[in-house]
Amino acid sequence: MSATEAKNYNDRVTVTISDGIADVRLDRADKRNALDPAMFDAIAKAGHDLVTNREIRAVVLSGNGNSFCAGLDFGSFQSMADSGKNGDGSKANTSSSENAGAMQPGAITHLAQQICWVWQEVPVPVVAALQGHALGGGMQLALGADIRVAHGETQFAMREVHWGLIPDMTGTLMLSRLVRDDVAKDLVFSARIISGVEAHALGVVTRVSDTPFETAMQIAREIADRSPDAVRGAKALINRLSNAGAAEHFAEERRIIYSLIGKPNQVEAVMSNFEKRPAKFRPPTV
Repeated sequence: MSATEAKNYNDRVTVTISDGIADVRLDRADKRNALDPAMFDAIAKAGHDLVTNREIRAVVLSGNGNSFCAGLDFGSFQSMADSGKNGDGSKANTSSSENAGAMQPGAITHLAQQICWVWQEVPVPVVAALQGHALGGGMQLALGADIRVAHGETQFAMREVHWGLIPDMTGTLMLSRLVRDDVAKDLVFSARIISGVEAHALGVVTRVSDTPFETAMQIAREIADRSPDAVRGAKALINRLSNAGAAEHFAEERRIIYSLIGKPNQVEAVMSNFEKRPAKFRPPTV
């Protein structure tokens, strides 16, 4: 179990396996590890390979640089704004949105959901190490892990409503497992940014650490020292209860998000942000 192996996915994600621990790192530090099509594909493929790996005993998921993941690539929102300026109100035709909406036969998730859900499918515990930013899709990605270790100053936000969207990457299910309904609603409806300290107090973060990656690796090593059969069995048993109804919930996420993208109020949310003016919303259509 001491052998080391390393793999790079699309120049976006690196996976190094050593002593039974898979060190998975988002590797787009210059963009705060934002989610573009290559990143979506890379995360999904890296997770898929770990699902069937019988040698691993724990996973540490982190981001290189100053941030874990700042969410969807900025260019996707710019495309939505450009759609609004064209006055057509149609769904933004971006490679990011089309790529992220790809479904595989028999799957319960599309690609954007799968990059978060795959960590629940990985049969060993996944520990996320979080610093800098975990915003929007980045926060939902973090919620997909089993355990979250964050620096106290890490910024968290379910940011989607700010852009006229909903959390559509498994986030509402995963968040609702961790906090009271009123807390989940506060975070989702307001899209407000909270610190790692507040996230811990609310139950979103498992531990706060000044060195989240090192703490996450310590947790992973402790897990790796336990019986792999017992650990895998314990994760499967806990997930059996907490993830019940996931397929139906994710299908409803997809239905709602597709009813919003490119519609007048969603485009207005984006345009008002880019133009730095108060939004002028129409009566709701959903």
